Amino acid sequence: MLTCMSAKASVYDGSRLWLPQPVENNAAVIKAPKSSSATINVATAELRSSWTGAPVEMKLIKDKSLGRDGFIITPGKDKVTLTANSAPGLLYGAYRLLAMQTAGKSLPNEIREVPSYDLRILNHWDNLDRTIERGYSGSSIWVWDELPATISPRYKEYARANAAVGINGVVLNNVNASSSILSAGYLHKVKAIADIFRPYGIKVYLSANFAAPMQLDSLPTADPLDRQVIKWWKDKASEIYRLIPDFGGFLVKANSEGQPGPCDFDRSHAQGANMMARALKPHGGIVMWRAFVYSPADADRAKQAYIEFQPLDGQFDDNVIVQIKNGPVDFQPREPYSPLFGAMPSTDCMVEFQITQEYLGHSNHLAYLAPMWKEFFSYVNPKSIKAVAGVANVGDDTNWTGHPFAQANWYAFGRLAWNPALTGEDIADEWLSQTIFNGCNVPAEITAEVIDIMMRSREAVVDYMMPMGLHHLFAFGHHYGPEPWCAIEGGRPDWMPSYYHRADSAGIGFDRSSKGSNAIGQYPDNLAKRLDNPALCPEEFLLWFHHLPWEYQLPSGDTLWDSLCRHYERGVVETRDFQRRWEHVQPYVDPALFDDIQRRLKTQVRDAIWWKDGCLLYFQELSRLPFPDDITPPVHNLDDLKKVNLGISNFECPTADLLNRQR
Repeated sequence: MLTCMSAKASVYDGSRLWLPQPVENNAAVIKAPKSSSATINVATAELRSSWTGAPVEMKLIKDKSLGRDGFIITPGKDKVTLTANSAPGLLYGAYRLLAMQTAGKSLPNEIREVPSYDLRILNHWDNLDRTIERGYSGSSIWVWDELPATISPRYKEYARANAAVGINGVVLNNVNASSSILSAGYLHKVKAIADIFRPYGIKVYLSANFAAPMQLDSLPTADPLDRQVIKWWKDKASEIYRLIPDFGGFLVKANSEGQPGPCDFDRSHAQGANMMARALKPHGGIVMWRAFVYSPADADRAKQAYIEFQPLDGQFDDNVIVQIKNGPVDFQPREPYSPLFGAMPSTDCMVEFQITQEYLGHSNHLAYLAPMWKEFFSYVNPKSIKAVAGVANVGDDTNWTGHPFAQANWYAFGRLAWNPALTGEDIADEWLSQTIFNGCNVPAEITAEVIDIMMRSREAVVDYMMPMGLHHLFAFGHHYGPEPWCAIEGGRPDWMPSYYHRADSAGIGFDRSSKGSNAIGQYPDNLAKRLDNPALCPEEFLLWFHHLPWEYQLPSGDTLWDSLCRHYERGVVETRDFQRRWEHVQPYVDPALFDDIQRRLKTQVRDAIWWKDGCLLYFQELSRLPFPDDITPPVHNLDDLKKVNLGISNFECPTADLLNRQR
């Protein structure tokens, strides 16, 4: 029997996300400013639908300290006063009130919130055919074939969910962009979405293909210094703003992984970005120019973005923001921060996180990512960056994100983009109270147990996949499952796991020290000195920066080999523990939801064993060392694991019949 205030309140299939539940026959008294603002109307409607506390009076004021989107909530004797400088500020304050009500938290004397960043953006890697690159929760929610005539009700719910956590911008399409998105027909479709988003304070942005003038209108070139090209982009910008007056701007992936860019015409990234930015500037738009670049060169891949972009510092126009992935390679389960942060003081930079779990078990594994992003901010001063972007994990699944707990990553991204000082624990508590525990009288120890599972989950994934600084051991292409032995004839070296782990009979790890690729030389001197010394380098980054003997002695007294084995073992043990502890939650959540999460946890345990066995058996062939006595012996045979067909598209339960699927 569910231990909830009502059986109805306990039912949660994820479709409502963290949005407030409407209250039947609600008599909330809301006083709003006299305004024709659609955003104020939304804030008023949300409170009238769900707020059950004292009357709320909303006021527009002039307080420079609140910035554009900040708000103040002041509880009084007979009413609650919500003040802000803008309509979006009132909307964010309204959602904060409702979130606190759902969590059962009393209002303090005053709540004053000002977002750390003006730009808090979701990047969709959605294609026009509704496939999603690195998407694990169904098809794209944008039904382009039906737009603009047919509007899915999910567009509005999506906008509400984003506004409720402070997200104020959405890039609708994949960075590997089709030029068609800039055609007249598609721009009318984009306008329909923008019109729905506008009342929720959300601007739309588009990923632009740099060669669009050639692909759409057969120009002979896309050279950013060519007059015809410059005019084409100016005309295109004017066309867009006639339809969408508050259009945000362009996101551009250029000269990366086959995408066209200014370097194709012997121009720099700055010249390409500035040309597009100047087309947008009269309209107030921006260009977000991605720094994710690498080529099959001799240089260490981890160094290439810095090599290419750092010399351009100060050359970008003031409405260009360089968008940098949090780490120097590619959204690995753990990376050191990208050294470009702090290396371009005369350039506006923004961080790009990955919310979708491309490298973290897709929608099968529980991996709460707030601790990963907090780790980034422990190295990079939040005040040193201009904006925050996250690669979305949204699809048309009922619960929007595939794994029910993957919702927490969308939520956490929004909250940390608003305030990077928030703790992962507090964000998890907020999310749980508004979602799977909504309406239930859950004992504090149960809530604390689930928060603990969430907070430990990402580290567990690192342990059973790639501990101690190992990275990119994934199966080729889809990045699900282990394949440290992968070697494709004719394949690019920097797409192969051996490029990164460098394991041989002598040891393991990528030597990025001053005696190797010298990637440490891109970091500030005080940090570089620490990273350069394996005795001082944090163990979590040891094999990222050093190639060390298998029997290298760690400060703990363990050998490198023994410690590596114990990390893999710990990852499996932790994941089994999550499965066991989830059983304690059964009385407090919807039965279907409980079963769904438990099923995914079982898959995660099987996958963790798969990872552990595959990696350790492969590395043991090189180290020729025995497993420590406290390590559970492998249950698989390496030859069998090497025959597993990883070229599959459905990862619903990939390890259930692991040894039956042969190449």
